[in-house]
Amino acid sequence: MQIGFIGLGKMGGNMVERLLHDKHEVVIYNRTPDKVQEYAKKGAIPSSSHADLAFKIKGRKAIWLMVPSGAPVDQNISDIVPHLSKGDIIIDGGNSYYKDTVRRGSELASREIHYIDSGTSGGIWGLKNGYCLMIGGERDPVQYLDPVFKTLAPPDGYLHCGASGSGHLVKMIHNGIEYGMMQAYAEGFDILRASPYGLDLPKIAHLWNQGSVVRSWLLELAEDALKKDPRLEKIEPWVADSGEGRWTVFESIERDVPAPVLALSLQMRFASRDKNSFAHRMLAALRNEFGGHAVKSK
Repeated sequence: MQIGFIGLGKMGGNMVERLLHDKHEVVIYNRTPDKVQEYAKKGAIPSSSHADLAFKIKGRKAIWLMVPSGAPVDQNISDIVPHLSKGDIIIDGGNSYYKDTVRRGSELASREIHYIDSGTSGGIWGLKNGYCLMIGGERDPVQYLDPVFKTLAPPDGYLHCGASGSGHLVKMIHNGIEYGMMQAYAEGFDILRASPYGLDLPKIAHLWNQGSVVRSWLLELAEDALKKDPRLEKIEPWVADSGEGRWTVFESIERDVPAPVLALSLQMRFASRDKNSFAHRMLAALRNEFGGHAVKSK
């Protein structure tokens, strides 16, 4: 099917490429023209503005936003809406706060434009492996977009979670859990590093993925990171948090649900900015491995 795509960053560009591989017609726009030309060479249809992008999509328009949360989402909605008609669809595939999504959905509904939230997980590996999609919004536009979701996701890799905001809520909690899992691995490997045995950490990471109860994709990525730099000496132990961990903790407080592990994992990211530790270098390395997030190199 034909779809518009705004935002060609690390994930957005790979998503466009995956759609092209499955013969979708993708009209693209990015605020930096060089990215547009890069993916035009791979088969996408370039556009020079929001208006140009909308003009090049015939019939019912579906526009996927893959931009940072907050003001960039609101700005792109403001720029594209004047070029849309009743029944058209905007999909927010970024990590927006679900309450912002509900607000945007309500505002667009008054103009009879559908707003779909698609929490998207898969990082820089999604082009090859597919993206896990957590989808919120009205059933009709979600069903209309099924061919796109089917292409982007692996088998059983997408779910219509419920009404507007539900997809971004599920993705928010997913990322909060991710914080806790990463912190547990980081602390465990820090204890192993400090042991008197001179342990081979990459081999232990590989071993644990052979049938143990702690095996996971994150552990595979830990093995990859440790193979490159067994003591993680080239990485500064400064770990960013991109919002979802904070929002998860806020939600636990608002709903009176105890979440001490998730809250402490967020606090440890704050602590990483004040001291030098192997555990924090491990967290930084894992974020780089799965999502291509920048690390501070020494």
